[in-house]
Amino acid sequence: MAASCVLLHTGQKMPLIGLGTWKSEPGQVKAAIKYALTVGYRHIDCAAIYGNELEIGEALQETVGPGKAVPREELFVTSKLWNTKHHPEDVEPALRKTLADLQLEYLDLYLMHWPYAFERGDNPFPKNADGTIRYDATHYKDTWKALEALVAKGLVRALGLSNFSSRQIDDVLSVASVRPAVLQVECHPYLAQNELIAHCQARGLEVTAYSPLGSSDRAWRDPNEPVLLEEPVVRALAEKYNRSPAQILLRWQVQRKVICIPKSVTPSRILQNIQVLGDASVLFFSPLGHSLARTLAKRQCSRTQTSTHKTGFPDPSTSHLQVFDFTFSPEEMKQLDALNKNLRFIVPMLTVSVCHTEESGNVSSGTGFWPKSALNLAGQRSGRMLLAGLLSWTQWALYSLLSLWK
Repeated sequence: MAASCVLLHTGQKMPLIGLGTWKSEPGQVKAAIKYALTVGYRHIDCAAIYGNELEIGEALQETVGPGKAVPREELFVTSKLWNTKHHPEDVEPALRKTLADLQLEYLDLYLMHWPYAFERGDNPFPKNADGTIRYDATHYKDTWKALEALVAKGLVRALGLSNFSSRQIDDVLSVASVRPAVLQVECHPYLAQNELIAHCQARGLEVTAYSPLGSSDRAWRDPNEPVLLEEPVVRALAEKYNRSPAQILLRWQVQRKVICIPKSVTPSRILQNIQVLGDASVLFFSPLGHSLARTLAKRQCSRTQTSTHKTGFPDPSTSHLQVFDFTFSPEEMKQLDALNKNLRFIVPMLTVSVCHTEESGNVSSGTGFWPKSALNLAGQRSGRMLLAGLLSWTQWALYSLLSLWK
């Protein structure tokens, strides 16, 4: 495998760099998946809500399996259970649809996408007449028990969580007979998640960072927000090491033992993002470190400029074996660590009204629940709120208090 791995508590090897598929448009993601597998990716991150698993499945069917380019056992595929499928009766049918769409017999990792349930049904965002989301009373601990049955049936190799807080992780652990192996959350130098990562690692969970490059291409981006890829520290390190700013951000994560799933459908960027791996010294943290280091040490590092096919895709014959050999010094890691602003980019764009705290860990407006995990943005946008609707100063104070909750 071209990508270095961490070892999950299940015994599975999970590549440190994967290809994210969120925001990958239909018609583009199939080619991106096939090219990524050609240049060495062995980790694909999917989700039912992304709306592109059918096309991903076409790519996997053409390239993965006996007699094809990639043996199935070398590929690590993640998908996620959407919020409308949290009821225990809906969990297995949702997974089976994902498996059918991806044309796979099993998933390597299945995540609960968010810790709260929407109203059951096929509408992914069920809403009331006033535009607020219609929630369901199913608790994530009940959903977790239903997920565990999927492992027993051999449909899933490992389970995990996404967008869960420290307290919610511990809630799941309190009832789990199959322990979560991974937490996936937004994570980048502006939102370093240091405490949450330490909390996970102390409990045997690996952490995956989504939007590790700052997600500057999202539709609701505030034009006045800082751009992570343009940070002077990032650009200075990119110039020093002759790397792209994206590679600088990914290397920072890898050295913190954080898995990354940068999204791209651009061949040159797909290739760049996996080339951050290759320095054997960065593998000191991994249970696989010694064997992987020996393997990487035997590889011949190439700095040759990649040629380009007439299709526009870099030629894998010259690019897929390239490995970069740079590692940040402790001082440089501290410079990147200092960018942390607790600035969250990925915030649900939903209308809320006056809220109050519920024992369940959600916030209620009378017609449904708003998760406190989505309210950690207070004070993080220089006084700007991304939630739709007008908020009174009383509500603002409540949000500020809730932002202290983890």
